[in-house]
Amino acid sequence: MAHHHTGQRTPRLVPLLALACGVAVGNVYFPQAVAPLAAAGLGVSPGTAAAAVTATQFGYAAGVFLLVPLGDRLPSRPLLVTLLTVTGAGLCGAAAAPTLPPLLAASVLVGAATVIAPLAGPLAAGLVPPERRGAVGGTLLSGALAGMLLSRTVGGALGDRLGWRAPYVLAALLSLVLALVLARTLPTTAPPSRRRYPRLLSEPVRLLFTEPALRRSSFYQATVFAGFSAVWTGMALLLTGPAYGLGADAVGLLALVNAVTMFVTPVAGRLVDRRGADAVNLVCFLLVVAAAAVLSLGGLGGTAGLLSLVAGTLMLDVGMQSGMVANQVRVYALAADVRSRLNTAYMTCAYLGGGLGSWLGARAYGWCGWSGVCGLTALLTGLGLIRHLAARAGRRRVPRTSPS
Repeated sequence: MAHHHTGQRTPRLVPLLALACGVAVGNVYFPQAVAPLAAAGLGVSPGTAAAAVTATQFGYAAGVFLLVPLGDRLPSRPLLVTLLTVTGAGLCGAAAAPTLPPLLAASVLVGAATVIAPLAGPLAAGLVPPERRGAVGGTLLSGALAGMLLSRTVGGALGDRLGWRAPYVLAALLSLVLALVLARTLPTTAPPSRRRYPRLLSEPVRLLFTEPALRRSSFYQATVFAGFSAVWTGMALLLTGPAYGLGADAVGLLALVNAVTMFVTPVAGRLVDRRGADAVNLVCFLLVVAAAAVLSLGGLGGTAGLLSLVAGTLMLDVGMQSGMVANQVRVYALAADVRSRLNTAYMTCAYLGGGLGSWLGARAYGWCGWSGVCGLTALLTGLGLIRHLAARAGRRRVPRTSPS
């Protein structure tokens, strides 16, 4: 554990880590708003350019699997600073990409290196007492959420005015500046494990097989996040397509409406601390299924359609983020000395779900339009809900004396 170095610095470090999460997570999401502009700039179809979104998310899943275990092996400060620097370099490469293939390659690199949030979570969890972990997790998630929302807003607006490359340049600058700030402010932490890298890499897979609570949390988040990613990938195609004919900044503005969810995640964290993760998960699933129904009305176009999109994305974001807090609290409670590896297994599954959701979302939009995307989201979330209800029924039937 890493309490002992920080003491009075902890209150200042948590907001800084939340900012770092925001900048890093933003790199995964702003391409969702910029993809239709990149399509026009590179002379490919919008559906084809959406591959940049999918590439970043699959890159992120790979980065979580390959790099996040190093959080248990290497000191936090050099690790985070190096990753932010590599991210900045990758974003510069993406900004300079002359055709789609180099953009996709740079997107994979950016996704893989921008894994600050899953590293910051275990670091912050070690800086505070157990009874504050839900609240601190909620704060970091608020930072990540701010990055997710603002990056799409700023990316869409900046892209509309200065071209699709401008958001990549801005993101590169932010990542490099943050690397400098963290190099000066992060405490020196002793890594909790001296295990060799191949062993650390095999550990998340082993933990997935041996920890039912980890498997359950990972599946829950993968299904909800797949639906979430399908909606936001399809959203850019819907709003810039014939039904609405809006610019890329409209996607960002819609994301900004959802800024209210930043205030919901700390509440969700406190609710998990009070009521337990399972109760919050159930609400999350029901909210996302309801969101898919409301979102389907967005295909109508006009003011009514736009209001449905606002209400539906709001419900979707609140549901996804609240479930994320619940799942992470469940996962972090399993064992203190392997938190990075537990988080690796969990986040890899979540972003594989997200990458698959983006890919399926673009396909569903091509085949059946917006209603296909909403149906896909309901179907994916339904899988998680069925698994959750089965787990609850199983626990009622078998009285358990030992902790899971």
